[in-house]
Amino acid sequence: MCITCSDTAVEVTVVELLDLGFAVVETGSGREEVSVALVSAGVGDRILVHAGEAIARLENS
Repeated sequence: MCITCSDTAVEVTVVELLDLGFAVVETGSGREEVSVALVSAGVGDRILVHAGEAIARLENS
């Protein structure tokens, strides 16, 4: 949960890396473009996204 706005980050999967620190992700209800400038993520990685910005890469379990 975000400490500034109380929203929850969403878990998504990276499906394509784009230029300039952006990626296309699968949300479960469609695809969206998000910034991955703050995390090291690759295709297939699960990441947490809040307000269009990736904030963490999740470990594979």
